[in-house]
Amino acid sequence: MGIDFSNFTSEPQQTQSSTNVLNLQKNDILNLTKKNPGLKRVNLAAGWDVAVSGSDFDLDIAAYLLDDRGKIHGGEDVIFFNHMEVPGIKLNGDNRTGAGEGDDEVISIDFSKLSPSVSKIVFAIAIFEADRRRQSFGMVNNSYVRVLDVENNEKEICRYPLKENFSTETAVVVAELVRDGNDWQFHAIGEGKHADINGLAALYM
Repeated sequence: MGIDFSNFTSEPQQTQSSTNVLNLQKNDILNLTKKNPGLKRVNLAAGWDVAVSGSDFDLDIAAYLLDDRGKIHGGEDVIFFNHMEVPGIKLNGDNRTGAGEGDDEVISIDFSKLSPSVSKIVFAIAIFEADRRRQSFGMVNNSYVRVLDVENNEKEICRYPLKENFSTETAVVVAELVRDGNDWQFHAIGEGKHADINGLAALYM
């Protein structure tokens, strides 16, 4: 299946659905370009449901473009609702309610157009004004991210359901794309944080 298990010390637990989509678990690693030779463009799509009836939740996905030291250089390296695009990566809209079925927000990545200085892209989901609204990810259900092959009819390559109980956290670092020579690897992270988009950015300054 082209999965790189070289960093594992125990047996991985990925499962494969009948539609040939990999369901990943926390800390799993998938080499996207080895599994899909010629892969150039992907969509990273995120979805969630609000568990508290009648509450107004605004969840936002963000991407942090890190250099080889794991750092951002400023606001231009953060993709979010107020800065939606740089060459090679674009946020496709801001869903402020999470209403409806399927994906709520999507970030498109064109590997060929990304700056060579980008060694890693970290993806996170944060609740807008969570502290003021007294909201946390413990009030959010069925959250996930999935990777789609844009040039192959948006075929789903892998999916990572966030199964942890983030009862007090206001943001989750969900996954990262890591450059490995000419390849890109998907790392499932699922790490909760008490932070907003700015607070998360400070982790990489």
